[in-house]
Amino acid sequence: MMVAIAGCAVAPAPIAHTPNVVATPEQGRVAVSVAAAPTVGEVTPVYVSVANGTDAPRSVIPSQIFALNSAGERVAPLPPGEAARQAGGANELEGAVKSAAISGVGGAAVGAGAGAIAGAAGRSAGWYGFGSPGAGALVGTAFGAAGGIFSGAEKGQSKANQQANQQLEAVSLKPEEVRKDFTVSGYVFFPKGSYNQVEMLLVDRETGDTQVITEPWH
Repeated sequence: MMVAIAGCAVAPAPIAHTPNVVATPEQGRVAVSVAAAPTVGEVTPVYVSVANGTDAPRSVIPSQIFALNSAGERVAPLPPGEAARQAGGANELEGAVKSAAISGVGGAAVGAGAGAIAGAAGRSAGWYGFGSPGAGALVGTAFGAAGGIFSGAEKGQSKANQQANQQLEAVSLKPEEVRKDFTVSGYVFFPKGSYNQVEMLLVDRETGDTQVITEPWH
């Protein structure tokens, strides 16, 4: 009996849909939009967009974007890597954070195949010992094959985890300077909670002053 399992640990996008609509620069002001995605595990991704309609460049610093709860307390965002870890138990991010290196069907097939080979060898040996070199070889082949497949799956899982982290980094909001009529956007990740506002601190590159912008949680 031969069992062939083909697996590829390729992580799909960590967030199913990234909004394409971003803030539009408005003459003389900085426009900000926020859109919370569904909570995943212990993490709520929030899509943030900043458009600068002023003459002075603004610096966006993701660590200075906070979620505000009903008590007015500020909650700092999670780094993308930590967000990936805390979101790993949720079905929506399972493919990206954990990766289905072996599907339930694949794992069952491997187990069944190995069991069948070992069972045949056991019957040949009477389960009192390996009655023949062939029986021992069959058992060794069964468990060796299964072990090799699962070992390969672990390596695939590790690769998929790396892919997930890279993907989250790719869609995350970056520290960046926003010049006149430019727009920047990306995700920030907050611990699961009940929030009603997002507060953002921007730095005026010309004066060095800090501008505080507060937007409703959507």
